[in-house]
Amino acid sequence: MRTALVIGTGLIGTSAALALNRRGVVVHLTDHDPEQARTAAALGAGTDEAPDGPVDLAIVAAPPAHVADVLADAMRRGAARGYIDVASVKGGPRRELQERGLDLAPYIGTHPMSGRERSGPLAATGDLFEGRPWVLTPTRDTDTEVLNLALELVSHCRAVPVVMDADAHDRAVALVSHMPHLVSSMVAARLEHAEEAAVRLCGQGIRDVTRIAASDPRMWIDILSANPGPVADLLTDVAADLEETVRALRALQSSDGDKRREGSTGIENVLRRGNAGQVRVPGKHGSAPRVYETVTVLIDDQPGQLARIFSDAERAGANIEDVRIEHATGQQAGLVQLMVEPKTAPALTAGLRERGWAIRQ
Repeated sequence: MRTALVIGTGLIGTSAALALNRRGVVVHLTDHDPEQARTAAALGAGTDEAPDGPVDLAIVAAPPAHVADVLADAMRRGAARGYIDVASVKGGPRRELQERGLDLAPYIGTHPMSGRERSGPLAATGDLFEGRPWVLTPTRDTDTEVLNLALELVSHCRAVPVVMDADAHDRAVALVSHMPHLVSSMVAARLEHAEEAAVRLCGQGIRDVTRIAASDPRMWIDILSANPGPVADLLTDVAADLEETVRALRALQSSDGDKRREGSTGIENVLRRGNAGQVRVPGKHGSAPRVYETVTVLIDDQPGQLARIFSDAERAGANIEDVRIEHATGQQAGLVQLMVEPKTAPALTAGLRERGWAIRQ
């Protein structure tokens, strides 16, 4: 791939353009908002000047509701040898293009499984997709050259290609992305009018559950409007679980011993089912999840503290597998949780203590 046209310079489009430009691909940028395309160009994502002729690959990074329109326009004017989109739903756009009678040989639907709570070109980064799955949904009609161009894009972005059927993809993202986002938003909505004293008690658990609720509602309306059926089916199942859980909790309030035992069994059931589902979430680098030991360190909120901890951990011979930070309410301090292999935890704990760090058990 020598040339590319990115149509839509938001977070995903600009991030892909940045990655391609760094690898020597000449990238042309366009957007319905010319100022946004100019911003992406100023960031080093390419040029907002129109190409002289057809490019090798056109990348449509428009909202799901507009993907088919933008693709159809680009294909009819012969903008590229190959066309892809990066929308988070795949079945709908393909069916819309088929209904318009377009030749789909030069097209393949794709979806990079990466993003941020922020949107727009200023949130973009050239390493957004590194190590992340990038779904490709070819059909028997897909031209081999176009599939190879899509794979080359994925390689330039250092993502991991995953081939799926389009409808299977839409059911999958409903489960792992779209439904969880709505559930997160519903939990976060409970905080909107909560008493300040209660909100001040927020810890890492509520932060983890509500983090994705900070995303742009307008973007999510577009996404959910393109995949409503599978999401609604999943939420129906969640609603049934909620009803069962409410009944179990009410039973725990009863003065009747049998009802309390029944309630306890119901709560245990949902918690154990949660355990069973959680362990299926892929671990580091997409491998099977592993159990790490956590070393918790008290840290002051001052510049250079994290760098010191990582440096001291390296001296102790420990590889940090994951890290979390829990900020203390009303204090300029927090707790850094360092996840390491169990066999290295004692040496890490001893090494950090020797260097003056306060370890919390």
